[in-house]
Amino acid sequence: MKLAKNTKMKIEIDTVKGFQDILPPESLKRKAVQEVIEKYYKLYGFLPVETPIVEFDELMKPDTLEENPDEAVSDRFKLKDRAGRNLGLRYEFTFQLARIFKQNPNIKLPFRRYQIGPNFRDEPIGPGRFRQFTQCDADIIGDSSMEADAECLAMISDILKELQIEAEIEVNNRKLLNSIIESVQVEGKNIKNVMREIDKIGKLDEDAIKANLRKYADANQIITLFRLLDKPLSFFVENAFDGAEEMRKLEEICKKYSINIKFNPYLARGLSYYTGNIFEIKSQNATIGAGGRYDKVVGKYLEKEIPAVGISFGLERVTQLASIKAEGIKVIVISIEQEKNAIALARKLRKENIPTLLSTDKPGKSLEYANAYSIPFVVFIGKEEAEQKKFKLKDLASGEEKMLTDKQLIKSLN
Repeated sequence: MKLAKNTKMKIEIDTVKGFQDILPPESLKRKAVQEVIEKYYKLYGFLPVETPIVEFDELMKPDTLEENPDEAVSDRFKLKDRAGRNLGLRYEFTFQLARIFKQNPNIKLPFRRYQIGPNFRDEPIGPGRFRQFTQCDADIIGDSSMEADAECLAMISDILKELQIEAEIEVNNRKLLNSIIESVQVEGKNIKNVMREIDKIGKLDEDAIKANLRKYADANQIITLFRLLDKPLSFFVENAFDGAEEMRKLEEICKKYSINIKFNPYLARGLSYYTGNIFEIKSQNATIGAGGRYDKVVGKYLEKEIPAVGISFGLERVTQLASIKAEGIKVIVISIEQEKNAIALARKLRKENIPTLLSTDKPGKSLEYANAYSIPFVVFIGKEEAEQKKFKLKDLASGEEKMLTDKQLIKSLN
């Protein structure tokens, strides 16, 4: 009888393209940035919400929204469960709000919610662009006032300041952009096609964009359109363009918050759902956050309009730009045949919210570990320290050593 050969299947050990592992120290910085964002979401009165990663594909596919959906909708991940149902991975949080309000119609308005978590898009990848990414969303549902829009921008401004990110908040109004395009006699479906091209200004060559616009408008219309788009907001207010007064009101309220915003009439974004003011946060020529008013999305399954405005940060891009001190393990307590005392000290430090690692390895090995993980302090507990009822604290950056009581030690480490 012949024995089967022991053959092993060769497995490629790698992450799936467009996905990534996040390890220390990057994971520590990322966590610190997320905590700052979440802190301000809470300070502005937003409440946490969690939703499923998997949804019915019918709730996400284009025919439940509009023709020519945004790329985010088209690039959704699709899958099936054992029962053969068409499902998908969420590509954002916003579309889920319509389902939430259909299932929970008695939510007290206005409702301020925030959500931080992974989303997925089966799209081309590039520098800083992945198929799994973390979004940090905050939305105000049921408030149609410009004050709600300004609160979102004030919160953005506070977050950027704490993270020490130099950024510009650009704003526009969908009604205004629509009105500008209509004023040059572009009509019907061509209005959104023109918007798509206008939104590429700054990303593509302007001459190429003007050439593409010839599919939807003649040369005179295009010349007039670009002349209009170079006008200041005051021109559109004085000439009663639709949406201009909303922009003026937003600017007025933002001044009370001491927020600087820049009017950018070329800004379009989210053509399938934004209805009023739209905003984009730009830093180092990259978009790190965006948002706007989407009054026709949340109430669509209830067959009524529910006003809504929100903002969203991409955690990956914000983390890359943020200047923030990210702390991991603060101290290693090294036991030199004093395990009982070392455990007691470690427990005491942890109760004081000091991240502490306990080590019974030889001091040299423990110090090597501390250097590998950038742990700034070590505490030695040996026979001499136990007799004196003190602990030797060493600052690994300066090399300075001190003999301290437990209270002095806690004060030094806090």
